[in-house]
Amino acid sequence: MSSQKGDPIAYDVSDAIAVVTLARPPVNALDLAAVHALIAALNRAAADENVRAVVLASGVPKRFCAGLDIGGLIGKSTDEIRTLVHELYVGLYDAQAQLGKPSIAAVNGAARGGGMTVAVSCDVVLASESASFGYPEIDLGVLPAIHFVHLPRIIGRHRAFELLFTGRAFDAAEAARLGIINRVVADATLENEAFKLAAEFAAKPAVAVRRGRAALLRQIGLDYRRSIASAVEDFATIAAGEDAQKSLRAFAEKRPTK
Repeated sequence: MSSQKGDPIAYDVSDAIAVVTLARPPVNALDLAAVHALIAALNRAAADENVRAVVLASGVPKRFCAGLDIGGLIGKSTDEIRTLVHELYVGLYDAQAQLGKPSIAAVNGAARGGGMTVAVSCDVVLASESASFGYPEIDLGVLPAIHFVHLPRIIGRHRAFELLFTGRAFDAAEAARLGIINRVVADATLENEAFKLAAEFAAKPAVAVRRGRAALLRQIGLDYRRSIASAVEDFATIAAGEDAQKSLRAFAEKRPTK
């Protein structure tokens, strides 16, 4: 394992597969350092000619990623929040777009908010039977802004509206039916299934995969980057406001948010 104890992201390579592991217990909440470390790991994999595929996983049992660290939003200015969210939205998108090799998210448990952003940034999303998903931002007085961009494209306007504005959690089976993830696998085999698929991708001609992936991303994301840049502003403006700050503090202090 090529990481130091306490690092928010672990990085390892085995059989031409880079494994990028979220390692910030208890719930893999993302602060700016963690987001930067995640982007750096993807850039490292992109630069390594011996890496042919990437698996993005969690080192915390039953927790994939809880999203943004609430402490990184409370008491922060619009500019400070904008910096954090820009890295999660745009920085992560750019790192994935420039990766040049397939990426697979292996969702082993709860993925919420920004954790959904991390998962769906990958080319393929596998989830364990016990995984769960959700967009709880609205309950905290903030916006699931990036998901306004991509979710309606995946599941349609009306179903997206329901999930984004109720904030309800849903299980892996529903996520698969909606097309948010590729498929559900048994908890015990998630890692093996992710590696198996990564190995299949890694065995393909590298140049064809790299150029084909770039062509596919161009076709499906012509306006996407511009849209997520606007989503950064939407999130930052709302999150720095008085109402959102009250809700965020209440959540952090385990008080009712409404």
